Parts: sequence; C-alpha cells; structure tokens
Amino acid sequence: MIVARSRAELNTALDGAPRPIGVVPTMGALHEGHLALIRRARAENATALVTIFVNPTQFLPHEDFSRYPRPIERDLALCEQSAVDIVFTPPVEEMYPPGFATTVVVQGPSRRWEGEHRPGHFNGVATVVARLLNLTRADRAYFGEKDYQQLQVVRRLVADLALPVDIVSCETVRDPDGLALSSRNVYLSEEQREQALALSRALRTAAGLAEAGERDIPTLEAAMREVVERAGLEIDYLVVVDPETLEPLQRLEGAARALGAVRLGTVRLIDNLPIPPPRPTVPSPTLESPTRVSS
Repeated sequence: MIVARSRAELNTALDGAPRPIGVVPTMGALHEGHLALIRRARAENATALVTIFVNPTQFLPHEDFSRYPRPIERDLALCEQSAVDIVFTPPVEEMYPPGFATTVVVQGPSRRWEGEHRPGHFNGVATVVARLLNLTRADRAYFGEKDYQQLQVVRRLVADLALPVDIVSCETVRDPDGLALSSRNVYLSEEQREQALALSRALRTAAGLAEAGERDIPTLEAAMREVVERAGLEIDYLVVVDPETLEPLQRLEGAARALGAVRLGTVRLIDNLPIPPPRPTVPSPTLESPTRVSS
C-alpha cells in the first residue's frame, strides 16, 4: 500500500495505477461504514484509493475541528487490511496552498437543512470534493447515504461541472440497535448513546406510517418530533422532503426522504431514511348483477 502525503507523491502513485480508479473520500476515524465503502471500491475497481483529510473549510468556527478524532496509524492499518492500493493523507497546506482563493458553491440541494444550520459548510464540502476528485483522477467515488444531503450536493456538483466521475452511493451502515455509524459517536456517553437511538426510531416511525398509508407530511413530521422530544433531544430539524431536490413536501405522492438532525449536549447527530411511496389503492371488487335473458 502506498501512502502519499503530497500531491507530487500522489501523482507518482497514480502514474502507474491501473484503471478504473475508485476513490473513497474520508476525514479518517474510520469505522465499519467507511470500510463498507472501501470494500465496494476494492471490488469494483482495479485501483482502490482512500483519502484521509480533516477539511477545515467545512467546519464552522464553533465546531469540533480541533478535537475531531485523528487516529491516523489505526486508519492506515485498516486500509492496509482492506487491500487499499493508495492512501492520500495530505496536510492542510497541500490541499490549500498559499494563495488558494477558490470556493465552489453549489446552490439547490445545499440551500436548506444543513445549509441553514451550518452556513458555509457545503461550500467547504464542495470545494474539497472537487479538488480531491481532480487530484485523484477518480473514475468512481463512493459516498455513504448517511450524509444524504452531502451526497445530493456532490451529485449536483458533478453533474453541473460535467466532471468525468461516477458517484456511487452506499446504504447507511448501522449498529444492531439502529444507530447510524458516525465518527462523532465516540463523543457520546453511555446515557447519551441510548438517547441517540430516538433519532433512528423517529425516522422508522415516519416510514412505518407512510407504509401503512399515511400521506399527510405534517402528520409524519409530528410523529417524528414526538419520538425525539420524548427522549429529551434538541431538534434542529425533522422533515420529509423530495429525495432529489430536498425541498419540503406537504403530501406523499411518490418516494421521499426523512431527514433529521438532533443535539445531545455538545454532540450533534444526523440521520435519514427513505420513505416508501404510498401503495396504490386497489378498488374493492363489486358483484355484477346477473344478466337477464329475455324469453
């Protein structure tokens, strides 16, 4: 496994790398969710490449950039065990050299939800993703659905800039109790972790009601809020939205997505779940009147 810490080292590694190249962009602190992405990239590509970079431009001033977990030796060992070919783990000055003055702004799917609660966050995400896709010469890039709004922003970025890369989405990986895996879960105390399960329960509640035939979106959202508030969590948002535009809906007519963000003290967690489209109504059979035959 080649570990590249500069753009020059990365270019040298890529010059001899067979295609296609599958890239898994991460901020490190790898868990089973990341490893699932890596396994898929390894299975579908001649070269599997992982990037590990804690991107400062996507953190707000009051957020946890300085204390974000950085177990780099453990991460590299996990990559090697997963048969990764190249790991790109640059310092900040390699990604943002002196004079760097460009920001990529994606409108549309970034406008609401995380965009409202973390202004500027998606500008940092879009900028670093565009740069990483370019530097790694990726044919495919793998993103988890756990950060669903981020996934939609990246898809819009790639489509609008006509970048020659396929974005591959992978289902959220969860613990057996339903908690979505996240590098920030390490911040949770045992009691907070039990509380955090209310978020996935709330999303499943909305999906269950929709599957049972409920079409009124405010009813679905109220049911989610009840579950989360009962657990004592602070809600940033709990919404059911269009799965592509992420705009709010009033009535369930097709597929949708439930999105949620909650706070437990200083810890903020996000999650999402697909909402199935309503089942078509099957008309009740009627008995036809017997045909009268004239004599």
